[in-house]
Amino acid sequence: MCEWCGCGQPEEHHGHSHDHNHSKIIELNKSILEENNKIALKNKEHIEALGAVGINFISSPGSGKTTLLQETIKRLKPRTKIGVIEGDIETQRDAQRIREQKVPVVQLTTGGACHLDARLVHKGIHQLEHELDDNNLNFLFIENVGNLVCPASFYLGEHKRVVLVSVPEGSDKPAKYPKAFIDADLFIISKIDLLDYFDFSIDEAKKEALKLNPKLDIICLSSVTGKGMDEWINYLLNLIKKE
Repeated sequence: MCEWCGCGQPEEHHGHSHDHNHSKIIELNKSILEENNKIALKNKEHIEALGAVGINFISSPGSGKTTLLQETIKRLKPRTKIGVIEGDIETQRDAQRIREQKVPVVQLTTGGACHLDARLVHKGIHQLEHELDDNNLNFLFIENVGNLVCPASFYLGEHKRVVLVSVPEGSDKPAKYPKAFIDADLFIISKIDLLDYFDFSIDEAKKEALKLNPKLDIICLSSVTGKGMDEWINYLLNLIKKE
């Protein structure tokens, strides 16, 4: 069960209205988000003090976030300084995969919560600083917990929010999970090397996403074949050119 939204908690019925309870829940959630956003703004200042652009990756489990990060680091590492914060419910597995790329990485485990929040990321940034040689970065990548719902509601202090949907997941995901796309800056359709094996319409996915967010940038790529990776790398390099 999510510690913030209470998803999965059984609803009790006692034969009377629960409107007062619902109001309290709404007020509590609003308060939590307001406090989160205050900390997130401090995170953004902290990230900028390191000289970095913060990128928050959001997707369902298995969309290929970690693999994309690995391939991104291989292409960017000769030219830029990179730090990574990994978010998962349990284990250090993703952090270990990134650590093999010889870049500073911190694993944040939520112990059950289905998203990272600004307070946890704040701690992660401080932990990451201990692994930096000169407290200087070009990019801070934050890989959120695999989930298209709760992470979409929590601003972490990032400069850009990237939402991924992989071909095996289906092209209807923007319509089903609108919040993740409304607040995103870039939509990546991943694993396009599998298009021949799944009923996925790139046109449908793009149309539904742009209906929600007309300013959304969209890149189609495969971390395995490399198709579309140049466009993604250029997108990132243009971010630091503008700084």
